[in-house]
Amino acid sequence: MEAVIVEALPRHIPQLAVLEKQCFSLPWTEQQLASQLKDDRHEFIVALDGRDQVLGYVGMTCVLDEGYIANVAVSPLYRRQGIADALIDKLCDIAQERALSFLTLEVRAGNAPAIALYEKHGFGTVGRRKNYYDFPKEDAILMTKFWNRGINIENSGF
Repeated sequence: MEAVIVEALPRHIPQLAVLEKQCFSLPWTEQQLASQLKDDRHEFIVALDGRDQVLGYVGMTCVLDEGYIANVAVSPLYRRQGIADALIDKLCDIAQERALSFLTLEVRAGNAPAIALYEKHGFGTVGRRKNYYDFPKEDAILMTKFWNRGINIENSGF
């Protein structure tokens, strides 16, 4: 599937809210999504088809030289077509342009496809948050990707 990765804009918010309901047990509201639109602290990108339809998105909050990925979502109709790969690649490019030391995220412990996706992009497991998620209750795996800062996650003890 060919998709164009662009900055999320206010006009995308209604579609993002629908996608949230399709992908998450506790979806973000339109107001929460709008608060993540690009500014000095946020990066928010979407994958669009040729008709300006949102296929997926990823958002990140930046604090100093740290990047925190909030959500990664791809429409169930378009999964396993490289959209999440393209979004993560673009976000990693943005993180490097912003000279971030790392990107980090939480993922459901039982979400093997997402964990494999993040590992493919250089994220490693650095911790676990017990009972982090609700509906259903589940642990979160904390995964982080570091850039040339002398940190070796393979020897971190996790």
